[in-house]
Amino acid sequence: MIGLENIIFLIVAAIGIGLFVWQIRKIRKNVLMGRDLELADNTSERINKTLLVAFGQQKMFKRMLPAVLHLFVYVGFLVINIEVLEILIDGIFGTHRILGFAGILYSGLMAINEILAALVIVACAIFLWRRNVTHVPRLWNGVEMRAWPKLDANLILITEIVLMLALFAFNISDLKLAQLRGAHIAGAFPISSLFVNALGSDPETLHVIGRVGWWFHILGILAFMNYLPSSKHFHIIMAFPNVYYSKLLPKGKFTTNPAITHEIKAMLDPSYQPPAPEVDAEGNPVIQRFGAKDVEDLTWKQLMDSYTCTECGRCTSVCPANMTGKLLSPRKIVMDTRDRMEEKGEHPAIFAPNHYKEMGVERVEVTEEKTLLRGYITPEELWACTSCNACVEACPVNIDQLSTIMDLRRFLVLEESAAPASLNAMFTNIENNGAPWAFSPADRFNWADELYVPSKN
Repeated sequence: MIGLENIIFLIVAAIGIGLFVWQIRKIRKNVLMGRDLELADNTSERINKTLLVAFGQQKMFKRMLPAVLHLFVYVGFLVINIEVLEILIDGIFGTHRILGFAGILYSGLMAINEILAALVIVACAIFLWRRNVTHVPRLWNGVEMRAWPKLDANLILITEIVLMLALFAFNISDLKLAQLRGAHIAGAFPISSLFVNALGSDPETLHVIGRVGWWFHILGILAFMNYLPSSKHFHIIMAFPNVYYSKLLPKGKFTTNPAITHEIKAMLDPSYQPPAPEVDAEGNPVIQRFGAKDVEDLTWKQLMDSYTCTECGRCTSVCPANMTGKLLSPRKIVMDTRDRMEEKGEHPAIFAPNHYKEMGVERVEVTEEKTLLRGYITPEELWACTSCNACVEACPVNIDQLSTIMDLRRFLVLEESAAPASLNAMFTNIENNGAPWAFSPADRFNWADELYVPSKN
């Protein structure tokens, strides 16, 4: 029977889901701020990669302990959501454990839910210990890991523990009430059965605890859902599309600039007709930059990368430039891109701290220029990159940090001629001699003449 409590629940659920949809639409608009990029090829390969990397957590298992702990949380998140579906139905229609009609299937599901919920609590507790006691370097060090990312991670881990405890409170009180009535409730509860007497035997108290646990769990999930777009944990949603649209080409293969490609083709073949220039909605020509100066010069996929970042620091921990003390941090490149995108676009998050501006002591000196390049990311960081692709290989959600670095570099070289002196010398040699070395092509084989010793015979 539908009562006042169900109407209140329906209103709260509608508000929570509505706010989440509103945030997703704004995030989509921010991502589409980037340049267009066609990524509809090789569907079967993309699906296979999504199943292995996003669903199967393939790249996580390069580090076994966090991989196993993350697996508990990840599988728990997927499976426990089935019980959330039941709570939503019960809350709207005034039913109680409506999926109980599934019999043994429901019992197995509830048993798995409880075991996973317990494993989630254990995993989150260990994660909290790793972050706040053992201070795992990649989770603690770096200019980008200031107050907010640390607080964000702790909030999420504590929230997950509390949500699981609320679920157990609901199950334990429900189980004990049924026991006091001599009744049977659908489902199997291996963990709650161990603590069935922990909340006492007073029916009224148990009823209140059960309702509080039920409401706290579902309200907590709705709040958690709306907090996600502000958090690094948004990757639990964004990982799947990001992996699907990830780069299929060999990691060492760089993309070419279409404008330059058309110029070269027209130069080599006078009959070649370059495509018409792009125009905006008002019919004005779109300025074609060589490389990227700000977020709108990047592709939508590069912007989606920034929303997918887990801030785990695996990319930075394997970066040879970072390990040798240089300023480059691939994680910071991605996080700065997200911060600049949110600053320039419509801010998507209800809770929306500006990650970059709240730094205490800045290790990277930036200018007041309101662009991604120099306003957030310095040329010194970009030129420290060796383009080895270690960061791309290490990322568990297939973010391509190097593509953003290379596009920012291209702007420095092609539009500002701001390459380091050693590179400018190499460019000049290539232009004049067809090779990076400062001698004529006719002299390239002189080394063979020097090594050749005529035979006495």
